[in-house]
Amino acid sequence: MAWEVTRTCNLACIHCRAAALDRPYENELSTEECFRLLDNIETFARPIVILTGGEPMLRPDVYDIAAYGNRKGFRMTMAVNGTLLTADSARKMIESGIQRISISLDGATAASHDAFRQVRGAFEGALGGMARARDAGLDFQVNTTITRQNLHELPAIQELVVSLGAVAHHIFLLVPMGRGKDLAEESIDAEQYEKTLHWFYEQKDHVPLQLKATCAPHYYRILRQRARSDGKEVNFQTFGLDAVTRGCLGGTAFAFISHLGQVQPCGYLELDCGNVREKPFSEIWKTSEIFRNLRDFKKYEGKCGKCEYIRVCGGCRARAHESTGNYLAPEPLCLYQPRSMSCSV
Repeated sequence: MAWEVTRTCNLACIHCRAAALDRPYENELSTEECFRLLDNIETFARPIVILTGGEPMLRPDVYDIAAYGNRKGFRMTMAVNGTLLTADSARKMIESGIQRISISLDGATAASHDAFRQVRGAFEGALGGMARARDAGLDFQVNTTITRQNLHELPAIQELVVSLGAVAHHIFLLVPMGRGKDLAEESIDAEQYEKTLHWFYEQKDHVPLQLKATCAPHYYRILRQRARSDGKEVNFQTFGLDAVTRGCLGGTAFAFISHLGQVQPCGYLELDCGNVREKPFSEIWKTSEIFRNLRDFKKYEGKCGKCEYIRVCGGCRARAHESTGNYLAPEPLCLYQPRSMSCSV
C-alpha cells in the first residue's frame, strides 16, 4: 500500500504525479484518522506500507504513524527525496520501525538530476541523505524514473547506486500524468522500452542489488522469455520475488491512498474507488467495482485480453487509461503480439 500521508513537498519535480508544492494542503487525514485506517487494515492484511508524499518527512506525526503500523506487524517503509534526511531523522526512522527508505536518483550527475528535480542542490541532498541512512544502518533503495532525458545515463546511474551502498535499484517507466503530462514527449517509445527492460534483465548477475522494474509490467514477460531461452526455470530460487509477483499490481495486490483518504488502484491511476472517511478500507478493497474489474482478466480488452502473459504482466493500467480514457484498454507501449487466446503462463 502506498499512502500519501501529505502532499506538501520541498521540491517541484518535473514528473511528479501529484504536482506537489511547498505549501500546506488542507483537510489531510488527521493522526487519529490515520490510526483508524491502520486498525482497519489490520483486520484483514499485513501489507508493506509505503509512507509517501509529497515529502512524508514534512508531516510532523509521520514517526508516530510509522510506529503505530510497526506495532501492528506491518512492514513500514518511507519514500523520501533525501534532502531533509539528517542523522537525527534517520535515527527516528529506525526507532519508529521504518525498515527501508527509498530515495530517487534520476541522473548520474548534479546537472542532470537537478534539472529533473528543478531544484539546485537536489543531487547533493539526495546523496547526503543516502550517506546518513547508510551511516545509521538504515537500508535504502534508489528509484529512477526513466525518460528520454536520462535513458543514456542508466548504466552510469546504476554504477553510482552500487557505489553508494544501496540495497536495491528500482526503475520506473514514466506515466505521463500530473506534472508528468508536460513530459509526455519525453517518454521513451515502445522499442526503447523493450530494449531497456532486456538490459535490466541482464544486470541481475552483474550488480549486488535487488532489481525491480515498476510501472513496467512487460518486464515480467521479458523475464520469462529470457529465462526460457537461457534454459532457466522461473522460481523463487532463481529469480526471487520477481518469480512470484506480477507486473501491474494495481487493484490486485496494491492500492494507493491519497492525502484526503481517496483510494485508487495506484498513484498514477486516478480513479476514485472510495474514501476511507466514508467506508472502511477493507470494504473498499473487497467491493470496489474498479478493483473487481482489475482482478477479472477476462475483462481486459484488445491484445492484453488475448495475451498469454496477462497473469504475469497485465499491462500498465494507468498508461492505458491516460492514453485512451479506458483503464481496461491495451497497454499502449507494448510491442509483443500474443501467440494465442490462452490466459495462463
